[in-house]
Amino acid sequence: MATVRAAITQTTWTGDKESMLDKHEQFAREAAAQGAQVICFQELFYGPYFGITQEKKYYRYAEPVDGPIVQRFAALAKELGMVMVLPIYEEAQTGIYYNTAVVVDADGTILGSYRKHHIPHVEKFWEKFYFRPGNIGYPVFDTAVGKVGVIICYDRHFPEAWRELGLNGAHLAFNPNATKPGLSNRLWEVEQPAAAVANGYFVLAPNRVGREDNEYGDDAVTFYGTSQIVDPRGNYVGELGSGTDEEILIRDLDMDLVREMRDDWQFYRDRRPDSYAEIVAP
Repeated sequence: MATVRAAITQTTWTGDKESMLDKHEQFAREAAAQGAQVICFQELFYGPYFGITQEKKYYRYAEPVDGPIVQRFAALAKELGMVMVLPIYEEAQTGIYYNTAVVVDADGTILGSYRKHHIPHVEKFWEKFYFRPGNIGYPVFDTAVGKVGVIICYDRHFPEAWRELGLNGAHLAFNPNATKPGLSNRLWEVEQPAAAVANGYFVLAPNRVGREDNEYGDDAVTFYGTSQIVDPRGNYVGELGSGTDEEILIRDLDMDLVREMRDDWQFYRDRRPDSYAEIVAP
């Protein structure tokens, strides 16, 4: 497939789960109407970003990877003929929760999932209260649009995670986010292009946008959107997303660039894993 039309979305918490689910179903329908073949939503797409606080009530947003939300969107994926990346709050069993992304193929098949490995625990990102660290590796899924891998938000600060996706065969690396202003601003500009270049694949990074003060009042943070799609040479594909408003970004990706970049820069050939002892030292 020489060209893939891809979509990523950014929005603000509406105040309730059902309207968020409806909103994202509409995003998918609008993207499909414009010819999109794959779509990825923002981190924890159907809820608020609850890492702002540490409250047990948000555990109730978790459900199994084959639960009602994933089943609903798997049926939608089949109806629309669209690959979907669904960042959910996973309940593996009672009291065991993960920050997870489920990958659904264009025929509605649930191909599998990725669990976020790197879990922050800093001011207003109290994620260790909610999530166990991922433990199922860095899978890459063979989909109707090609080889798809996922890492989630804070994972992007760890180049080893990006490289794992490349070594496992990814040509499209999705990175759904809930990222706010502060220390991350400059990193948001450089990390995705650097990962795309180092690994010779497309990076697609949706981010939340707006202020969730309808949930957290004065404690709320303002997510800065600016979702981005980056080609294997580190160039943005089209403009960045809005910094203030909800949006669907739809871009045409020339998949031939993956082979061209990897042939021009033989980073995989010239790797020296035999010399990288400290990287995997505990």
